[in-house]
Amino acid sequence: MNGLFSGVAARSATKSARSELSDLMATIGSSGLVAAAALPGLQAAVDQHAAAVRDSLLGDLQPMSAVSLAAYAAGVREAGAGHGWQPPLDPIVWPQADWIMLRLLAVCALNRGNGAVV
Repeated sequence: MNGLFSGVAARSATKSARSELSDLMATIGSSGLVAAAALPGLQAAVDQHAAAVRDSLLGDLQPMSAVSLAAYAAGVREAGAGHGWQPPLDPIVWPQADWIMLRLLAVCALNRGNGAVV
């Protein structure tokens, strides 16, 4: 985007993405990352999901941004919803978490590792 408002649009997108990632961290990331640190099998699953997310976003070729991570997470949630998935209402039992929750937790891990402020 060029022109007078390109910087404003980029800052707005980044602010919105950081807000979305902050919400994701608050709802699943905080408890999930603590659980992963205590459960090696869960940590391995999160690491595998994080590698797949990184590959999908070409994270080895360019830095991952808050915008790309938030957009990825939104896409995962939308695709899941399209197949009938709904976020859990009860506390998450992380060793039994489904694919979507692990993928979203991987986004949280990447965001935290990316030095993003959430």
